Amino acid sequence: MSKGIRPIIKNSIEFFREKLSKENEELSFYIIILISFIVFVIGTNLFVELSDEVTGNTVESFDRSVTEYVTSFRSPSLTSFFIFITDMGDVYAYIAAMILVTIFLFVKLRSWKFIFQLLGVLVLSALSNIALKKVFDRARPKEEHLVVIESLSYPSGHAMSAMAFYGFLIYLLYQIKMNKLVRIILSIAFALLILFIGVSRIYLGVHFPSDVAGGFIAGLIWVAFCIVLFNVIDLLRKRNRTEVEENLETE
Repeated sequence: MSKGIRPIIKNSIEFFREKLSKENEELSFYIIILISFIVFVIGTNLFVELSDEVTGNTVESFDRSVTEYVTSFRSPSLTSFFIFITDMGDVYAYIAAMILVTIFLFVKLRSWKFIFQLLGVLVLSALSNIALKKVFDRARPKEEHLVVIESLSYPSGHAMSAMAFYGFLIYLLYQIKMNKLVRIILSIAFALLILFIGVSRIYLGVHFPSDVAGGFIAGLIWVAFCIVLFNVIDLLRKRNRTEVEENLETE
């Protein structure tokens, strides 16, 4: 993997270094695009490699050892907790979360931009997960399931959607003005929620650990891709506005 992505990352850094030296007013756009693009490239390579391991059945030992460790902590109270946590990664939870986020962002910013971006990331993640499950066609673990589930296993839809939705929310926290302490607390809370949703799928017996890892990586890929896309669009819009203003001044 490293041999394949090193030239891409090197060329990207050289490209952005040249741009940064010429257009400092667009510095923030280029930095975000560069970092997100690197995450996208690395994430894509990791997902491909993990998928090869999954289809080749070479992760059985890893899946078995991690599953045995996680399920060894099963207890009635912990089971109730993880059922609640896994429900936070279900469709109804995302509907409720989208409503709350929409109200907050619209009241604070009076803009629909970030709302549509968040919704777009979630929808793209969900649709691609359906497609990926059909492509890999991996059956669920044979161990006891503590919740009812009928779809295919790889990659985990809960892990993928959690990373896409709550991961993009973390990104949005740093795009709006708010109290630094609140931002840090929310970032940690969302990060822990992503982690716990993934662990809950293993604990409840409905996913292999490799399913969860694949879901996390795939969700991160969508977050990185969308951040690049949205910032490129914003950068082009900024340039168009600047050109229009310059033309008006010269008239």
